[in-house]
Amino acid sequence: MIPRLDAAKITYRDPETLDRLREGAENIGFLTVHNTTISAARMRFVLAAYRAFFDLPMAQKQAVDMALTGSNRGWGAPGSEQVDPEANPDYKQVFDCGYEAPETGLSVYAPNLWPQRPEGFREVIEAYYRDALAVAMNLLRGIAEAIGEDRSYFDDKFDLPMALLRGNYYPPRPDWAGERDFGIAAHTDYGCLTLLGTDGVPGLEVLGRDGEWIGVEAQHGDFVINFGEMLEMWTEGRVKATLHRVKGSAEERISVPLFFNPNFDTNVAPMGSDQVILAGDHLAKRFNETYLHLQKTS
Repeated sequence: MIPRLDAAKITYRDPETLDRLREGAENIGFLTVHNTTISAARMRFVLAAYRAFFDLPMAQKQAVDMALTGSNRGWGAPGSEQVDPEANPDYKQVFDCGYEAPETGLSVYAPNLWPQRPEGFREVIEAYYRDALAVAMNLLRGIAEAIGEDRSYFDDKFDLPMALLRGNYYPPRPDWAGERDFGIAAHTDYGCLTLLGTDGVPGLEVLGRDGEWIGVEAQHGDFVINFGEMLEMWTEGRVKATLHRVKGSAEERISVPLFFNPNFDTNVAPMGSDQVILAGDHLAKRFNETYLHLQKTS
């Protein structure tokens, strides 16, 4: 059972809610939250902006094709990612933007690529990005407290976050799709915390402890939360990164994950160990394994 939690109660440190948060983080690696500062109406507005972009003619999307860059900024065409080397490249489309700090010279802080159309797209997505960062930070503070760390443990490690916001477009599952074809194949997220806004269309599946795939249900306006490899490593396994996938169905689907990751130079080795594992090195390795255009340049 995936817990459904009140985000405001996490912020106000409600003991019962923090217990359920710990259970979700330690045992399942997934939960859903409602009553955040981002309303269902706001999420519909954001989803509509992404839908308008994905509905553009191919030539207009190709003008901001991330395959022309050395980073993950802009539009990703169907087949541009392969999260599972045993599966075919994913058939979804994406649009990625993130935290900009080009003066660092690091691809994880590269300038964003914005399309000329749809009108107002950049403004809508940039505003949502700022607000989603705040929601994710509040949730991460709750996670810290739930697993027995100081509530502010992560605060100074996210002032230059490698936070990537993505719009996913999953078309209806193609007629040609076989057993190795997915909207996104089975994978664990690479970073810390993922804040996923959805349009309410089912499709996301989580691998249960019994080896069966479980559909994740989230009401429109709720967010799905899951945790990545980096946070599992960083917390010595107290927080779980769980395999999940989108096989696809007869319905098209749009989802909006924020991959909330720390500063490039944050040491994410197990707490208390003598190891040094830089967050940026971990992400760069995983990105180079996933994005086909980065495989060619790495």
